[in-house]
Amino acid sequence: MLLSLDNKPAIWGGIECTINRIENTWHDQLEMCGCYKRDTDLEAIAALGLKTLRFPVLWESHQPFENVPVDFTWSANQLDKLRNFNITPIVGLLHHGSGPAFTNLLDEAFPEKLAAYALQVATRFPWIEYYTPVNEPYTTARFSGLYGLWYPHKKNDVSCIKMLLNELKGTILSMQEIRKINPFAKLVQTEDLGKTYSTALLSYQARFENHRRWLTFDILCGKLIKDHPLWNYFRRLGIPQTTLQFFVDNALPPDIIGVNHYITSERFLDENIENYPECFHGGNSLHQYADIEAIRVKHNEANGFKVLMKEIWERYRLPLAVTEAHLHCAREEQLKWFKEIYDYSAELKQQGVDIVAVTTWSLLGAYGWNKLLTGIPFEYERGAFDVSAGNVRPTAMAGLIRTLIEKGSFESPVINKPGWWKSESRFISKIKSQLFSMEKHNNPGQPILVIGKKGTLGRAFARICETRYLSYVLLGREDLDICNYDEIEKVIALYNPWAIINAAGYVRVDDAENDKLKCFRDNARGPQQLARACRLYGIQFMTFSSDLVFDGEKREPYLESDKVNPLNTYGSSKVKAEEFVLYQHPSSLIIRTSAFFSPWDKYNFVSGLLQQLKLGNKFDAVSDITISPTYIPHLVNASLDLLIDDENGIWHVTNNDHVTWYEFAKETARRAHENISLINPLKKLALPAKRPVNSALQSEKGILLPSLKTALDDFFKEKMLKVK
Repeated sequence: MLLSLDNKPAIWGGIECTINRIENTWHDQLEMCGCYKRDTDLEAIAALGLKTLRFPVLWESHQPFENVPVDFTWSANQLDKLRNFNITPIVGLLHHGSGPAFTNLLDEAFPEKLAAYALQVATRFPWIEYYTPVNEPYTTARFSGLYGLWYPHKKNDVSCIKMLLNELKGTILSMQEIRKINPFAKLVQTEDLGKTYSTALLSYQARFENHRRWLTFDILCGKLIKDHPLWNYFRRLGIPQTTLQFFVDNALPPDIIGVNHYITSERFLDENIENYPECFHGGNSLHQYADIEAIRVKHNEANGFKVLMKEIWERYRLPLAVTEAHLHCAREEQLKWFKEIYDYSAELKQQGVDIVAVTTWSLLGAYGWNKLLTGIPFEYERGAFDVSAGNVRPTAMAGLIRTLIEKGSFESPVINKPGWWKSESRFISKIKSQLFSMEKHNNPGQPILVIGKKGTLGRAFARICETRYLSYVLLGREDLDICNYDEIEKVIALYNPWAIINAAGYVRVDDAENDKLKCFRDNARGPQQLARACRLYGIQFMTFSSDLVFDGEKREPYLESDKVNPLNTYGSSKVKAEEFVLYQHPSSLIIRTSAFFSPWDKYNFVSGLLQQLKLGNKFDAVSDITISPTYIPHLVNASLDLLIDDENGIWHVTNNDHVTWYEFAKETARRAHENISLINPLKKLALPAKRPVNSALQSEKGILLPSLKTALDDFFKEKMLKVK
């Protein structure tokens, strides 16, 4: 059963499964996510309580060569598991793909070839009831035939429409073949249903786009007839009337219409292109215009999810499901987005709109969608689970889904405010001010308590909490002595935090050798007292440790499970802190990091290096000590995500590379176009505190941060913004 048992929509799950072709290169999302090698994915998904899953049995994967027997071994194993878990699959056969190499979306025989594969699937799995033969046909046709982004890379209306008709004919023929095996098989047809708004001048273009957005469902429902607004458009493109008549004679209204809803789907067209960044500029044969997300522009037309869902309901009066609901952003914004879609769907259902389900998409995350699958390396975005380290780690989204299924509601202090898509700063006219200066937001509500007002890390947390609309209070030594338990209790009573982040501590590694008492007081005793209070008051606690807990004897980067053996006082204080904190509050989150650098202050290796090179001065950099540089904005965002995920224990969080200080300095200078010859490599630097020759960190729990290359790219982008 796909429906909920009460007056709220059911919650379905989905796995991003695109097998995408760019020229002659193929990218398989399931392979990138490690699905073929792991045997625990469906167990983790079933533990959420989901009873319906959009599941791929993809054509390209199972039949890469024509006239060769199909090997269903992997899919059969997975589908058997789903049956054992009492999870109903909605099987997809083609997901943003163009088919195996022996066909493509412009192949006249494409529909029959897809249908032949569908018959094989149905024959092998006759019990399957729900199918999506082709996911988002119009969206795929646009990206492959109109924009040229995906294979076969065409850029004209004729190709786009021919691809769409091939996909839809393939859908109809596939369902006909499937129903020969299972007469009760049902079609769940998905499409990204956006909408276009515009200035008055461009209303003609918006009107045309808003006719085209219905094509998938209009054609399947047999509505593309002579009085259809786009009938003449099809005929001008040379589409034979007999081709269009096929869809009237073989109308296939979906059993469930699946709406894939994304924040970028609604667009706004504006001829005043000077008001928008160049990347949004485009046009047609009559006008140049900017094409931008409608959420970024103030306009008076009714818009948003509820408007779209009411429109599609009134147009077709068929059962609806939100078959993809996902946002690539900070963790709390993911929670807000899905919860908002779910709540809106429940509201519409009570108003009589037949919304049967809302689907949490990208359960296992997705790769490369920030660049529409065209840019390598593919950036990973997490979903209900994080599989970046090879295991299946539940994120806060998993908790939200599980709770909604069990209780129908979800509460958290991080979702009490509207998402960024409802804030004034979202508008294009304010993008620059948002980038160039940190806005101050009024963030009432249960806060995060950040300790370390004067430190680089503490200030960074404050800055990023501002941009993420997270309520916080920033305290310094003058506000709180973290070694004084009574003071900690008073602060907790005053602010009622849901989490405490300790970003304070003794940081002068060499001075610590002659200042051991203070170093251990600040770095070990203070976190111990904070952890004790957090455990007693049920507060989440996060604190920071260091790569200097290791002795450097290991040749490879250190993992969380490696044995600690510090060489200096500072490292010893951090080891004690870890022991004290986990003893007092085992659910604490401890972040080990290394060699961090920031665009927002001058007290770090990168800023010091650049300052000296600009002055023409020589700069010494150690060439025989290996570290893992860490970009503070990346570190803070990932740490906040882990905190919201309610993670605990020790985590290594650094950018995903390891280099010597000298290599780091050279690469930074090269990026800044400074004189690399001014950098002087040193060995065996004589310092009071002994350093490990290798303190590079790597995580066995999750690869959370991007590469050092990306970190330096982001660093210089931010520095350029500050200069401007």
